[in-house]
Amino acid sequence: MPRDGARFVLLHSYDGYVTNLALEDFAAEDALIVHSWEDKPLTTEHGGPARLVVPHLYFWKSAKWLKKIEFVAADKRGFWEENGYHNHADPWKEERYSDEE
Repeated sequence: MPRDGARFVLLHSYDGYVTNLALEDFAAEDALIVHSWEDKPLTTEHGGPARLVVPHLYFWKSAKWLKKIEFVAADKRGFWEENGYHNHADPWKEERYSDEE
């Protein structure tokens, strides 16, 4: 359970990748932390030992090879967000690239 004041989630992968999500996106009904497929552990190729799947956002938010999930009060951009991709990433709104300079 996140601490009071947590509004964002940082997902850290074993390869050093980090992405960020608003807490409501992380806790959405369709978001999953996946550790197995067809009763077998998730393979490394597909993001094992665990990966996040957030179907309502672009897939760079669905981090593979999860090592750490960090709940934070203030947003901190991850790898792709720091490199020009949109911070929220809603595909229905075509939020692929950031409008920020």
